[in-house]
Amino acid sequence: MKLNLKRAGCSQIDSVWGWASPPLRLQLGNTRGHKRMGEGGSPGGGGSGVGGGGARLSHTSEKHPRSILGELSALRRHRELCDVVLNVANRKLFAHRVILSACSPYFRAMFTGELAESRATEVTIRDVDEHAMEQLIEFCYTAHIVVEESNVQALLPAACLLQLQEIQEVCCEFLKRQLDCSNCLGIRAFADTHSCRDLLRIADKFTQQNFPEVMESEEFLLLPAAQLIDIVSSDELNVRSEEQTFQAVMSWVKYNVAERRQHLAQVLQHVRLPLLSPKFLVGTVSAELLIRADDACRDLLDEAKNYLLLPQERPLMQGPRTRPRKPTRRGEVLFAVGGWCSGDAIASVERFEPASGDWKMVAPMSKRRCGVGVAVLHDLLYAVGGHDGQSYLNSIERYDPQTNQWCGAVAPTSSCRTSVGVAVLEGALYAVGGQDGVQCLNHVERYDPKENRWTKVAAMTTRRLGVAVAVLGGYLYAVGGSDGQSPLNTVERYDPRANKWTAVAAMSTRRKHLGCAVFDGQIYAVGGRDDCTELSSAERYEPSTDTWSPVVAMTSRRSGVGLAVVNGQLYAVGGFDGTAYLKSIEVYDPESNQWRLCGAMNYRRLGGGVGVMRAPHHDNHYIWNRKDSVV
Repeated sequence: MKLNLKRAGCSQIDSVWGWASPPLRLQLGNTRGHKRMGEGGSPGGGGSGVGGGGARLSHTSEKHPRSILGELSALRRHRELCDVVLNVANRKLFAHRVILSACSPYFRAMFTGELAESRATEVTIRDVDEHAMEQLIEFCYTAHIVVEESNVQALLPAACLLQLQEIQEVCCEFLKRQLDCSNCLGIRAFADTHSCRDLLRIADKFTQQNFPEVMESEEFLLLPAAQLIDIVSSDELNVRSEEQTFQAVMSWVKYNVAERRQHLAQVLQHVRLPLLSPKFLVGTVSAELLIRADDACRDLLDEAKNYLLLPQERPLMQGPRTRPRKPTRRGEVLFAVGGWCSGDAIASVERFEPASGDWKMVAPMSKRRCGVGVAVLHDLLYAVGGHDGQSYLNSIERYDPQTNQWCGAVAPTSSCRTSVGVAVLEGALYAVGGQDGVQCLNHVERYDPKENRWTKVAAMTTRRLGVAVAVLGGYLYAVGGSDGQSPLNTVERYDPRANKWTAVAAMSTRRKHLGCAVFDGQIYAVGGRDDCTELSSAERYEPSTDTWSPVVAMTSRRSGVGLAVVNGQLYAVGGFDGTAYLKSIEVYDPESNQWRLCGAMNYRRLGGGVGVMRAPHHDNHYIWNRKDSVV
């Protein structure tokens, strides 16, 4: 297509852009006598110029909606053409009825119906948070909102009131991503109150899958009886044995005996007493005074005893309490990170999937790291410090399993650290002790992922390298290690609320470069090295009695061993047995009180770190701009 420009009455275009120049005429098409598209007998023929049936250009502007929203938002900010004022608590919010009605069915019904508000210039809205309402009005004009921990509990009810379903979904998505063992029951109740069915289902499933950890939370002890029954009656409750369910119920009752003993029989009927071991049933359940004092509870106990004592009658005694639970196991995987192998530090990382028993290599770190501290925070795997074979490191990198990539954009610790203990407590990453190549360290640093910053907290009372750390009951425990001269059996506990370390009971054995993990509400300490040899022994700490007790020894001696709980099972990974670096792993069976070998890694690892990843969660900050972008 050729575009010709001609001026009426002029043989050539003026050399000057004069005001008196004749108007331009547009002639579209072929000027050499050829037929244009649509001429002749073709459909749409006849006529010429722009109005003919020829070429077309369809255009939809992407700038226009943004521009309009921007202009409307400016009008509201300057209070121009606003025709309604919303009085919310102590705040006046100026707006345009047509915008509010277009975005919210609640406002549309208010302003287009026969209500008095349809004619009022000021409308009072009660029982809604003023800051949440302002954010939602702002969203109507900008398509942008920030959901975070500080506002989600106000935003969701306000969005429900205004029937802004999009924001309801964003709030629910944010809460899904924040689920953990300390808040899942609160989120579950919140979802139930606001009829968020999908969030309720996911919170329910999370509670069931993580029940051994959830039962240790304060939220669990504050549950109403009806919600407790909903949880403990589930076939999918993830408990290692029914003893955990019984202990959870009794902890709940004893939290407020005066008010709750009346509910004991009602709750206990959902505990599957016939599935308890005879020893536990007779030694623990029968000895419980609250049960012995209640007729209905004694009947449940007798039923369980009959089931155990009369195996030939069991086919006639089947019911809900004799049905084994079938929990849906989480898809947790174990990562083994770095370490020392064949005389050098290594950067390799591999992933263990318990379901298949396979170890698979994933992306290596950017640096070789032995004595590295490893922990999982917000579903990212952090590798802290270590030694690269030549120098001590203060650098940190983190791994995203969704992209299989390591990122080094993490602030370094204030000093180089190897043989460092790392753990996560209340959403922060702690680096504890270690050595910097000059001295053994007692200082402790805390990392805030939002600020990408480390700050020092109270130092330990003892210098510790090769220290193991664990988090239990809201405290951070530093277990064993070496003071630079000899191995330690001492243990101290950090209270983040008081910013203070306090000594607790010492282990029976001095251990440095040991493995440590929380399993069934107790801290397990395994392996390590004492004054003269590598250890296979293990022991566990009961916080309620402040005592350590022995556990059966592992099948191999292991110093520099990694210890982790994956899908409710305790694994010991790698280490050094005094002669060889190990790639074997073993798992502990508490029922038989035995360790058994269960496969091997691709690499032998001494002083490597281990971390366990769960279903994806994301950052504490969710920004929505109708494109679901996460920042």
